[in-house]
Amino acid sequence: MTIVQVVRVIWALSAFLLIVLVLLHSPKGDGIGGIGGQAQLFTSSKSAEKTLNQITWTLSVIFMSLTVVLSAGWLNPPVAS
Repeated sequence: MTIVQVVRVIWALSAFLLIVLVLLHSPKGDGIGGIGGQAQLFTSSKSAEKTLNQITWTLSVIFMSLTVVLSAGWLNPPVAS
């Protein structure tokens, strides 16, 4: 397995995990439940939300960085002519 293949696997894995983590986030709006104060009953703890945000941001930085590296071709060896 070459370094490009390893980076592509990490890139695809980070993309998949980023999708999953974004779907796990709780919605910011309360919707109709916010009218009667019902929204506070079912909210998650703040530390779990903070950790989820940190992991999501870290994965997005990894994904974007690997996207730039792979698209620029920096890992491909130069072709001798």
